Amino acid sequence: MSTAKRPGIEDVAHAAGVSHQTVSRVLNDSPSVLSETRARVLQAIASLGYRPNAAARALASRRSGVIGVLAMESTLYGPASTLYAIERAARDAGYFVSVAAIDLNSNQGISSALDRLTLQGVEGVIAIVPLTGAAEVLATVASDIPVVVTQGDDGTDRPAVAVDQVLGAELATSHLLAQGAPTVWHIAGPEGWLEANRRIEGWHETLTSHGAEIPELLRGDWSPQSGYVQGRRLAEQKDVRAVFVANDHMALGLLRAFNEHGVRVPEDVLVAGFDDIPEAAYFTPPLTSVRQDFLAVGQRAIGLLLDEITGATGKPRKILVEPVLVPRQSTGGLAPT
Repeated sequence: MSTAKRPGIEDVAHAAGVSHQTVSRVLNDSPSVLSETRARVLQAIASLGYRPNAAARALASRRSGVIGVLAMESTLYGPASTLYAIERAARDAGYFVSVAAIDLNSNQGISSALDRLTLQGVEGVIAIVPLTGAAEVLATVASDIPVVVTQGDDGTDRPAVAVDQVLGAELATSHLLAQGAPTVWHIAGPEGWLEANRRIEGWHETLTSHGAEIPELLRGDWSPQSGYVQGRRLAEQKDVRAVFVANDHMALGLLRAFNEHGVRVPEDVLVAGFDDIPEAAYFTPPLTSVRQDFLAVGQRAIGLLLDEITGATGKPRKILVEPVLVPRQSTGGLAPT
């Protein structure tokens, strides 16, 4: 194994016949360096094979070109899609991303994750915080670098970007009512999830504004199995004419349960989901769903964070991205009662 010492900035300065401050100016593309001097320094860098220390340059310039992300360890469609969208938007903006997985219910876990990212020299952090507990914890954690929240609002004045979950639920519920359903049942996500709570809010407000009866709220855990369990329960009730499911995976389980019990969709019961996962168009029947624009969330979050980093003022610090309803065969119409 080679033990040769890597050339340093002093070696470059000696080879070029300049000070190490001049080498630093060349590395930072300073306009104050004469062209002849710049050429000598660049030639010395090339001949020595010198590679600048990125960490040292980040400390000196306060610019690392790296953005940190606090994210839960999850394969759920929403958090995973948000993380991908942030990474893509950061890349388009010329930044790298460093991800710190966190225990969303631990104050110490979130605090230590922020410390790790700070030590890496990140210029700012985007926090994917879909749980109410995590949002509350994040609100108590001090940070010396800009932080933007996605998939939820931590209740502080920190900048935040999220899909308008209330509007999405309103779109789905209103659509089901417009197809002739007297009311709409709802299979919600688990307690403690900000998005589940917002979707309940939109569903409840829409039924209330239409003067429709509000059925018993049912809960799932985002999985097809939980949708299947609640679907079996609903299939045994004769008054169910429409169901809004808080995500497409639970809707998949619901459709399986209905099929096993001889409940036809959409002839007997209308079904709408949320997320518009790529498989939704290939369910049996194809599923009406609410599409979330995760790419827009990523772009807005990166843009908002860069505004915070550069100190831009006069721009919105709370951004809601509008979802879109995608109608398909699962809400094609009810048979006469």
